[in-house]
Amino acid sequence: MRTRSSVLTAGLVLALTAGPAAVPAFASPGPAAAAPAAARTAGPDEAALRAALTGLPDDAATSALVRVGGTGGAWHGSAGVRDRAGGRPADPDARFRAGSTTKVVTAAVVLRLAARGKVDLDAPVRRYLPGLLTRDFRPVTVRQLLNHTSGIRPGDGPGDSFEEQYAHRFEALTPRQVVASAVAKGPEFRPGRRQHYLNVNYTILGLLIEKVTGRTYAAEAARLVLRPAGMRDTYFPGADPVIQGPHNRGYQAVRQPDGTARFVDVTDWNVADRWAAGDMISTTADLERLVTALFRGRIVPQPYLREMFRVPRVEGATYSAGLQRFVLDGEVYWVKSGARPGYSTAIAASRDLRRTLVYSVTSTDAKAEAANPVAERIVAAALR
Repeated sequence: MRTRSSVLTAGLVLALTAGPAAVPAFASPGPAAAAPAAARTAGPDEAALRAALTGLPDDAATSALVRVGGTGGAWHGSAGVRDRAGGRPADPDARFRAGSTTKVVTAAVVLRLAARGKVDLDAPVRRYLPGLLTRDFRPVTVRQLLNHTSGIRPGDGPGDSFEEQYAHRFEALTPRQVVASAVAKGPEFRPGRRQHYLNVNYTILGLLIEKVTGRTYAAEAARLVLRPAGMRDTYFPGADPVIQGPHNRGYQAVRQPDGTARFVDVTDWNVADRWAAGDMISTTADLERLVTALFRGRIVPQPYLREMFRVPRVEGATYSAGLQRFVLDGEVYWVKSGARPGYSTAIAASRDLRRTLVYSVTSTDAKAEAANPVAERIVAAALR
């Protein structure tokens, strides 16, 4: 029988790895009991972290990169291989597809613009992007895009199955096309009444950023977030399907009729349609710099930083602006995951930065709803 702690840990892994189509509510937005003082000051369990990375590569992942930090000390580790054919050790400084952790950057850009008076979080989106939403939609505010309570339905993609997506991996819809496909479906619910985590909310925020500033999303993200945080190895690839610079290759396990798995190399992929919602390429060191600078108030000033730790008061809500709230044994963690074929990424941190975690796992089924066992071991070791 699984203990309460292990069940909660598994829930946190799912919170960190679940895709936008199925994200359950893992924690109540209400206050949690404080963790014991010893737990707040203890350093990383290095033996447990090393054990979590043993056995790679395996059927679940070919490599894992981990950084654990906080007031009690730091631990960095890696395991596995750069590619299945050559067998060279995984590069601990490798770049990878960071997926939806991009939303943390996008939210920070919008909040910085709000702090400078260029965006009103309570203003309707149509003030900045007239004509984008049809008359079928009640007014949707910028804040409702940030916290996924807009009621806008998901945009179209290249297909539902891996086979369909892989066949079109070098193609991508433009952000405008993605939004138009979502708007054509009409509203899912009245704005502010529910929370439904979807990429389209942050795609629209990317369009808003460009309209307000007159510059590209990538340029504004670099100017307002990446450079201030010291993220030197992070970039936005656009339509380029190749990960520039050193990287570990990603694979998708495709089940064969005889029950065996064929591992398909999915490293090269055009993810331009994910754009401001999920096309960022980064490193574990850069994502650690991001969460540290952000939580210390060096990127988004108060009172706007509070939006990143404010969950809307609707039933089952766990998402704030760019992050998700999760409670593990009385400790509140703010997390964000990212998953693209071949790559699973996550950041997690307590508000006071007592403990931080960043990992990138080259998962062989990154978009699966079930928790990756390697990621589950990492989370259990890092946040125990």
